[in-house]
Amino acid sequence: MADIITRDGTWSFDGDAIRVVPGSKVHPVRQDLGEFAVPLRAVAGVSFEPDRKGGRLRLRLRDGACPVLRAADGRLKDTSDPYQLVVEKDRAGVAEYLVDEIRNALLIEQVPDGPVDGFLLPGPSVPVSGGGGDGTASFDGQTVRLTWNWKAEESKAAGGAVTLPLSEVTGVRWIPCIGLENGSLRFDRGGAVSPSPAKFDPYSLDLWGLSKREYTAVLVAAAVLVRLPSPGGRAELAPPVEQPEAAPAPAPVPAADDHDVLLRRLRELGELYESGILTDEEFALAKRAVLKRL
Repeated sequence: MADIITRDGTWSFDGDAIRVVPGSKVHPVRQDLGEFAVPLRAVAGVSFEPDRKGGRLRLRLRDGACPVLRAADGRLKDTSDPYQLVVEKDRAGVAEYLVDEIRNALLIEQVPDGPVDGFLLPGPSVPVSGGGGDGTASFDGQTVRLTWNWKAEESKAAGGAVTLPLSEVTGVRWIPCIGLENGSLRFDRGGAVSPSPAKFDPYSLDLWGLSKREYTAVLVAAAVLVRLPSPGGRAELAPPVEQPEAAPAPAPVPAADDHDVLLRRLRELGELYESGILTDEEFALAKRAVLKRL
């Protein structure tokens, strides 16, 4: 087990998954998402970026593995990104050790870093709610509900709260407020995209960027996205991705770290190195990781 505990949160790695626990005073997106586990097969890479005050851990996931990242489409701020962890200066050494452990595991298990065909994480738990601007969106796993506040346009407020069964949703799009441009959380129905601005569309929230809480609308988008059966979202988690034929993965090391299995792993790594599949550095890292278990 390798772990790091900081004011920003805790990351723990047991060889199979990285467990992420947010700190008590983090961005609302991370607070509401809460504690979750990232399976090793969903990880594309990990890094530690040192700076004067300590540094930042970054976990890079395979494209398509996480519904929150899919819904955000690269628009999350660093402080709201659940796959980043601020590290104090006195914890830098622990952060570097954690990075080495995860990298070694990725190498030994030959986890590819390419995209996946379906989500490998379940996304936000339901019920979930979020948003701001002119209203709030909530989702219980079956139905989306949009309720309006006093700032909503009269056409929206007059129609009352909107209830939208998941079976009628064909797409969901989240865009945060950027500069002077309002953001939005939009739900498409019947494959049609509404041409109306979000402030007039009864199936959209108009996000003004007046508070960090508005960012939590991305969690509603992710929870809906992961349950959509259409190509825009997948209701089931993807099965393990097949390993490329050019680099067959050695058999996984059992929890008991059986001595004979570890010796066989060393021979397999040697064969991969001799065949040119592993570089000198990759072979040295993998060999050192296996020898530590003997």
